[in-house]
Amino acid sequence: MADLGPRLDIRQSQSLVMTPQLQQAIKLLQMSHTELAGFVESELEQNPMLERDEGQADPLRNATEQPATEIQDAAPSENAQDFDSSDLLGSGNISGDGQDSPLDADYGNTYDGDYAGAGATEGGTYESSLLYNGTGSGGRSDFSDDISGLEATLSENKSLGDHLIEQMQMSNLGNAEKMVALYLIDYLDDSGWLTGDLKDAADNLGCEVELVETVLETLQQFDPPGVFARDLKECLALQLKDLNRYDPAMERLLNNLHLLANQDARALKRLCGVDDEDLMEMVAEIRALNPKPAVAFDTVVVEPVVPDVLMRPTPEGGWRIDLNSETLPRVLVNESYYGTISAVARSKDDKDYLNERFQTANWLVKSLHQRAQTIMKVSTELVRQQDGFFRYGVSHLKPLVLRDIAEAIEMHESTVSRVTSNKYIATPRGIFELKYFFTSAISSTNSFGEAHSAESVKHSIKKLIDAEDPKKILSDDKIVAILKDEGMDIARRTVAKYREAMNIPSSVQRRRQKKKKL
Repeated sequence: MADLGPRLDIRQSQSLVMTPQLQQAIKLLQMSHTELAGFVESELEQNPMLERDEGQADPLRNATEQPATEIQDAAPSENAQDFDSSDLLGSGNISGDGQDSPLDADYGNTYDGDYAGAGATEGGTYESSLLYNGTGSGGRSDFSDDISGLEATLSENKSLGDHLIEQMQMSNLGNAEKMVALYLIDYLDDSGWLTGDLKDAADNLGCEVELVETVLETLQQFDPPGVFARDLKECLALQLKDLNRYDPAMERLLNNLHLLANQDARALKRLCGVDDEDLMEMVAEIRALNPKPAVAFDTVVVEPVVPDVLMRPTPEGGWRIDLNSETLPRVLVNESYYGTISAVARSKDDKDYLNERFQTANWLVKSLHQRAQTIMKVSTELVRQQDGFFRYGVSHLKPLVLRDIAEAIEMHESTVSRVTSNKYIATPRGIFELKYFFTSAISSTNSFGEAHSAESVKHSIKKLIDAEDPKKILSDDKIVAILKDEGMDIARRTVAKYREAMNIPSSVQRRRQKKKKL
């Protein structure tokens, strides 16, 4: 029997250790271009060995920093798997030794007349200098060259709070009542409804509940009508009172909104004491009201999506894929500055600091280059795999998972997942997130047939419902039968799930809606 006690052993083992540099590279890979721009700006401020690449010395330099590729095969989607899977990017030139690399190729930036439009010169060469020309004739525009962005031209819109405070200042409320009013204004949600309990408000303000209720009655008369309501019924009632249309019949209708939602006209006529014509007029008045009175003050500026990858057709029938230069941060390592400072550094701490900053700068530039190459690889393979979608539409979208792309470009699935997060591609069919092209598969009824993409199945369901006869509404079971005839093996519960995801009501609800229209 072995003795029990402490002892020392030497063992060999292998483990994966992520260095800070590797962690940074992974972090950069999954960043969106806005997050990446902020990160690079902070590095420029902290690291004296980094400088912004203005690109003024050589106007052609930027072209060599943008990985680009062309898919020349013009075959239809059925032959998409015949594309050459060779490496389209090469290793690049990170060291800056001036050697040629595949990224330095001259692709000839030409368009035919259909793509260049009115600004094209003879021979179809694209004139980028005419993009911002307001005259359309090739001369200079009357506008200044320094044109601000669209967001800078927007006027400042008044918020709901400012609008209500202006009315409060002009009201007959006293100082104590105005304090209560300001408190209640802060408790409005985005719809203009009042959240929170009046008793809690009174306790926090140290006043009587009656005072809060009195102030609330005054605030409910403010513009827009319906503001400061505590539920849907009160919101609609406030607007009807403003229109002088709040009578006993309308009050009973608001007390039974659940019957209105269920379209139980017989019960509503009995409770309200009206006939068919009066009920229809009352319902029309209800539908004309705004259940969210504060929506008019929603002044959030919707910013356009800036694509990370640009895609366009080539004259040969293939696809040209480029990285968007506007989303690529350009930074350089200032080697001359490093050499000058290192020569005069005295202490060991100073030299260690300079070496650490220099290595960090080199690693950042290398990581940015590697990020661009990886995005390009994944985007190129996505276009190869989904060639049918870009040519013929969503009905030809292939089922695709991360593993398919990872195996094709010999990378790990986690890397593909990071690359496709928060990245967008501009295509002839619009701007799509890269993750859009990954969809689950719906098996075919034919054992030899290809599987169908979930997105294409959703598209087929929507087409069937949009084209259905109002007198013959398609049930989910009927849709299943039609799709099976078209080669899609799908269950009824899956049809119902896809239909609900597209906010399409059930067959019973659609029958009621279309019967009303008839």
